[in-house]
Amino acid sequence: MGRVVAIVGSYHRGGITDQAVDAVLAGAEQGGAKTRKIYLVEQTIEFCRNCRMCTQFPGEARGECVHQDDLELVLREVESASALVLGSPVNYYNVTAIFRRFMERLIGYTYWPWGENLGPVMRVKGRTKKAVLVASSGMPGFLIPFFTGAARALRLTAKMVGAKPVGRVWIGMVGRAPEEKLPDRARARAMRVGRKLAL
Repeated sequence: MGRVVAIVGSYHRGGITDQAVDAVLAGAEQGGAKTRKIYLVEQTIEFCRNCRMCTQFPGEARGECVHQDDLELVLREVESASALVLGSPVNYYNVTAIFRRFMERLIGYTYWPWGENLGPVMRVKGRTKKAVLVASSGMPGFLIPFFTGAARALRLTAKMVGAKPVGRVWIGMVGRAPEEKLPDRARARAMRVGRKLAL
């Protein structure tokens, strides 16, 4: 039986992104998966200091961060999962700042020693986990990958933790009212995509 962990970069519960993530998880549950959802805004995750201490030692194991905060617990959940859901609203043409903060702290999944003329090298060689990417925006959903950086940020986050996207849920034309409901068609699509995580 699979275990699906969702990482949500929204600033409040119950918004369109959160509802879409719930629908993806519901689809996974229908397929027999166990699920867990983590709100980044409810975790204490410090800014990356770019000290690169976590990148200095070779090997497949993730480098240890100098910060002592909630990131370690979040990453243990991510690493124990068979599949992930990564979700963020689009704010100023990209993922939210809280999601970006989480993303930057994933540098420990690379080897990048000082004094060598190379960029960061991924520690995780295979992408054994599945991932579903979720984003919502005021623009039409199909434009999210073309006119924002959100899709690329979500894909890179999945790659850093060894996950390969098997589905995407781009939801557009939202943010016009404070208490919006996820459209039925978008919910049905999200549930269909979520079932792929349980296979």
